[in-house]
Amino acid sequence: MDKNDNPLLSTAELPEFDRISPEHVNPAVDTLLADYREAVDTLTANTAARDFEALMRPLEQLEDRLARAWSPVGHLHGVRDSAELRAAYNPAQEKLSEHATEVGQNRGLYEAVQALRDRPDFDGLDAARKALVEDSLRGFRLSGVALEEPQRSRFKAIQTELTRLETEFEEAVLDATDAWSKKLSKTELAGLPDSALAMLAQAAKEKGEKGHMATLKGPVVQAILTYADHRGLRQALYTAFSTRASDQGPHAGRFDNAERIDRIMALRHESAQLLGFDSAAHVSLDDKMAGTPERVLGFLHDMAGKARPVAQREVQELREFAAAELGVDDLQPWDMAWASEKLRVKRFDFSDEDLKPYFPLDAVLEGLFTIAGRVFDITLRPREGVVAWHPDARYYDVLDADGTVRAGFYTDLFARSGKRGGAWMDVCRNRFRDGDLQHPVAYLVCNFAPPGDDRPSLLTHDDVITMFHEFGHGLHHMLTEVDWPSVGGISGVEWDAVELPSQFMENFCWQRETLDLFARHWQTGETLPEDLHRKMLEARHFHAGLFLVRQLEFALFDFRLHLEFDPARGARTMEVLEEVREEVSVLRPPAWNRFPHAFTHVFSGGYAAGYYSYLWAEVLSADAFAAFEEAGLFDAETGARYRREILAVGGSRSALDSFVAFRGREPQPDALLRSYGLEAA
Repeated sequence: MDKNDNPLLSTAELPEFDRISPEHVNPAVDTLLADYREAVDTLTANTAARDFEALMRPLEQLEDRLARAWSPVGHLHGVRDSAELRAAYNPAQEKLSEHATEVGQNRGLYEAVQALRDRPDFDGLDAARKALVEDSLRGFRLSGVALEEPQRSRFKAIQTELTRLETEFEEAVLDATDAWSKKLSKTELAGLPDSALAMLAQAAKEKGEKGHMATLKGPVVQAILTYADHRGLRQALYTAFSTRASDQGPHAGRFDNAERIDRIMALRHESAQLLGFDSAAHVSLDDKMAGTPERVLGFLHDMAGKARPVAQREVQELREFAAAELGVDDLQPWDMAWASEKLRVKRFDFSDEDLKPYFPLDAVLEGLFTIAGRVFDITLRPREGVVAWHPDARYYDVLDADGTVRAGFYTDLFARSGKRGGAWMDVCRNRFRDGDLQHPVAYLVCNFAPPGDDRPSLLTHDDVITMFHEFGHGLHHMLTEVDWPSVGGISGVEWDAVELPSQFMENFCWQRETLDLFARHWQTGETLPEDLHRKMLEARHFHAGLFLVRQLEFALFDFRLHLEFDPARGARTMEVLEEVREEVSVLRPPAWNRFPHAFTHVFSGGYAAGYYSYLWAEVLSADAFAAFEEAGLFDAETGARYRREILAVGGSRSALDSFVAFRGREPQPDALLRSYGLEAA
């Protein structure tokens, strides 16, 4: 293939999604990697290339060119997967993994960067340039640059195999999710609200069926477990969902990730040992705020000690309510969301369904854009004519106060087959000032229920929070003022602080002042009634203890699995999980539950030994938002300071230094407990 005809090698402002096909993937990757190797050989041979402009700028150019090509491929793998794309994606991903390790182990390049670091004029560089050099040196060390043979080759082989296994893990979860469906009888529809019925009818229609159909897509699972009165349906759905890609459940063994988990854990541990670390958890913490396993475990155990007694009271109350008023004497995990919703409706006299008419998607987007505009002094404007990967996708420009375009982003918001579940923000283009300024561009992906025949897409309040959360990540990427991609936006930020801007934005979903900007009834245009808002606030901390112990279960399981791995005993996946549940769980799942087998955050995402970071960063976000509560939600000076000290600096300085620059002091952990209404716990 002529590389001039390959859209992945285009220098266009945005990816040419209408031209990209699987056949373009490997030729583009091969071309870019060959060019990269040749350029590195030239740089290492040129002993004069030991200042920042001569060494680091070319390396950033190479990395950005590779990122520009790979970003749309990885994106399509998540939002429009196919057998043909997988066949191209998987070998290309392995090539990239091998390349990253090869570069990381290039001693000539490492010595060149170290020589730059050792120059007497290094301290005269600005913060971003110094951070880029320091981060590069740490990356070399974590890539095994100091290893000798045969350890050197073994480390490289491990990284390649891990890349393949992690991709296969994610694909198995997607396949298992898509493989299960259930045609529903009229009896099984009892209790489901109109919005859920419309979604189930749409699911049946997509599969060429009449009536209603249950699937394992997120919005469907949430609706059925929360509202379906048919206990057998809830149990069937819970069973299918919690045994995805495992040796249990309706597709037992078909997509089983058990061996992949064992192998992934063994390889991560071996890789850590080769680098001289005690465990994969120690490697993970090498560039995180928390620093040591003891600090992470202390934080999680302390939180568990405060949250579990609250959760125990909550589940006992729920058991008594279910027995007395719902006729359920043996409360099971598939009853939890349903019984909780019934109790919440009784206690606070409202349900999520009462809120959904006030959260039509278009109004929520408009409100989100208005809030971001007022807080950060920007304007968000749709751009027509941008080619995307699906008719539902949209593109927006981000304009500064003077009207100049500074960034852009795509949205893709509805659940569909072939699309990975959950919600995420990802990078399409990095900010890079290399002659002309390349503007940052983001992808914002969710899995909301699509519109029906006679109504728009109506969001739950949790959906609204998800939207604000992911957009917070997007703002971190798009409002950076750092011109070097490797330390701009979310890049280079400690992983346990990267959730700060996303969780910060969630707080705007609760305030009367901000809700009035978008919470409008889709039929009447009426704003959210005051009594409904009051009930929503009263219910905000409903079952906060149960939510926290679930998060703590995920975090402790992930961290202990990586910290305690012993090659002689294997991953002990379910054994470690049971030990964690012994400490934090208040309603034990059945023995056949296999949630780890679909835990993509840890086994195919970036959260290995880092899932605790959601709670860690929530301390930062709760305390940061308190500054706005003190000064006013739209206080111009506070918004400008947050943008300048948190969003603009990216990874060019430590997250703690950025927080202190914004808040004037270090974070206070009590802010997290207050945000959950547990300060007295």
